[in-house]
Amino acid sequence: MVDALASAAIEDIRVRHKKKGKKQGFARDGWVIVDYGDVILHLFSPDQRGFYNLEELWEDGKVLLRLQ
Repeated sequence: MVDALASAAIEDIRVRHKKKGKKQGFARDGWVIVDYGDVILHLFSPDQRGFYNLEELWEDGKVLLRLQ
């Protein structure tokens, strides 16, 4: 699932915005990032997302975009 999301995001951003991303990490570990230099896309498995509980960590931050 995480690899498929990363691949789809890389392709979509390449086509729409002409930006190349560098994928790092392994889906088997539950966490993959795509580095675009000024933006980093983090993709988590449900288990890793629950473990890191980023919503609590950033609860005072402003939500710019929410994808599900």
